[in-house]
Amino acid sequence: MQRLIDYLVVFAMSMFKFIFGCVGGAVRGFSYFETVLITVLGMMTSVIIFTFFGISIRNWYFRNFRKKRKIFSKRSRNIVKIWRKYGIVGVAFLTPVIFSPIVGTIIAVSFGEDKKRIFFHMLWSATIWAMILSYITTQFDVNSVNELKNYFFN
Repeated sequence: MQRLIDYLVVFAMSMFKFIFGCVGGAVRGFSYFETVLITVLGMMTSVIIFTFFGISIRNWYFRNFRKKRKIFSKRSRNIVKIWRKYGIVGVAFLTPVIFSPIVGTIIAVSFGEDKKRIFFHMLWSATIWAMILSYITTQFDVNSVNELKNYFFN
């Protein structure tokens, strides 16, 4: 039962911030393949939800929580620059490490990208980044972090 809870926690972390899923899998002692699989599934669940409901959720959020919205903020200008220069490929590539799966998907949906293209590009991006980040986090010994913390802070 505890293992199932651990899987669900890592899955949920991957839905909201991809890197946290990779780190969470390593901290909970998952194997490399378990960590890759769960983080990809978590991200792709967010992608599916926000691809189909992204525009509705975005409009609801702005209608209820952001009354005076700046249209041309520095952040929005940077997102437009990335989209114009790299398109869905660039957004998908940056989603796991810079954006969250939710933000990356909403960006793609907001620019009117085709749903199949969003799924495809987010899937390859999630798989590649999960393999890289899971390798790094599972190969990094968690006990050595505790030893370093004890050495420097005690």
